[in-house]
Amino acid sequence: MTVVKYLLLATALVLPCLAKPNIILFYADDLGWTDLGCQGSDYYESPRIDALAKEGMTFSQAYAGAANCAPSRACLITGLYTPRHGVFTVGKSDRGKSKDRKLIPIENRTVLDPKFPALPQALQKAGYATCVAGKWHLSKDPKPYGFDHNIGACDWGHPKSYFSPYKSPVLKDGPKGEHLPARLAKDVSDWIRTRKDDPFFVYFPFYSVHTPIEAESEVTARYKSKTAGTHHDNPKYAAMIDAMDRAVGTVLDTLAELGLEDDTIVVFTSDNGPHAGFSTADPLSGSKGMYLEGGIREPFIVRWPGKTKAGSRCDIPVHQVDLFPTLVKAAGGELPELLDGVDFGPLAAGGAIGSRNLFWHFPGYLEAYGPVHGDQSKHFRTTPCSVIRKGDWKLIEYFEDGSLRLFNLADDPSEKQDRLQSDPEKAEELLGELKAWRKETDAPVPTRPNPDYKG
Repeated sequence: MTVVKYLLLATALVLPCLAKPNIILFYADDLGWTDLGCQGSDYYESPRIDALAKEGMTFSQAYAGAANCAPSRACLITGLYTPRHGVFTVGKSDRGKSKDRKLIPIENRTVLDPKFPALPQALQKAGYATCVAGKWHLSKDPKPYGFDHNIGACDWGHPKSYFSPYKSPVLKDGPKGEHLPARLAKDVSDWIRTRKDDPFFVYFPFYSVHTPIEAESEVTARYKSKTAGTHHDNPKYAAMIDAMDRAVGTVLDTLAELGLEDDTIVVFTSDNGPHAGFSTADPLSGSKGMYLEGGIREPFIVRWPGKTKAGSRCDIPVHQVDLFPTLVKAAGGELPELLDGVDFGPLAAGGAIGSRNLFWHFPGYLEAYGPVHGDQSKHFRTTPCSVIRKGDWKLIEYFEDGSLRLFNLADDPSEKQDRLQSDPEKAEELLGELKAWRKETDAPVPTRPNPDYKG
């Protein structure tokens, strides 16, 4: 073989390994498992996200890191479960009235410790330009965590207004009446145009559809004229989903305009279940703030050129801690030594990954609101608890009284049938593995009685 032919062959073999796909991660806020057309809603409309699902793979059993927003985001950004980083909830962990709390909860961290390697940092090191747009909620400034460019992201849990003027310290006001999802999508698209010749990572964590529910009046009017759906019938909330969907479409259109569709991994998911005052995850039980399926199971769509098959579906459980190793490996980057997630790339290609357990840990309280769903009590959406999913089985342990709930999700995805009495050996097996995981991760469990508790 001549030297020239050898070099040409070597180049052909090496170049595919050097290709770095662009990555866009859309992350909705409070969007429930059935809050999209492609997820079964016959009232809400999401044509652009539905089309994304038809072009890629839908994961039917995908989970957030927690049942509310800040801890889910911390899990996604670090690839670690909550006991590792200590962000367990939003604000204080002693939510609700003290007289109703049996235990003193574990103190919560509201700022993600920068000592933990972050997803955008790993991608920066792999040669990526990085951008965040929307709800960061883990510190005042996202840039120290690996973002080159920031569009409106700070420590806010929700916007002061969805319409300009936004009253934001990090986002200039647009024309009066401009709607926030459209504005963020425009700015993201403008940034992508400046980076189109180099690999880039966009983390687009929407404020939508978190409160305040402020939708465009003309879109709301259109939904008011629709017949109520099987589970959904809130026109203003529907209009919020509609606006977010159009914002997703704006960014996807920019990829098409620049000829980058075949070079970009696109992921769409959400941080926790729906706010019970506005929507429902039916037929799943539970909602935002609860560790039943409706509080933690999320829409999860991946379009990965060359890997996902159009219109495909994966029923293997995945967790948002998996995004860190999956995306960094796809980018050719280096992974930190400690990660709780696994690379789900083989699943995206129609293959398999090894069996494993999934975990959640919440050593605090979340006060009740809205209609009662599932385990929600008069006072709390959840009390301190831990959760394990092993195969089709799921166990919840509540720390106030040591009570357990056991479900088989294959037979009972709505979690209506507690199997604790009929399958005590399975409950004992899962409880042992849950306790072992807590020991491994040094998960703090509240045990101190609350002197204010009235019973």
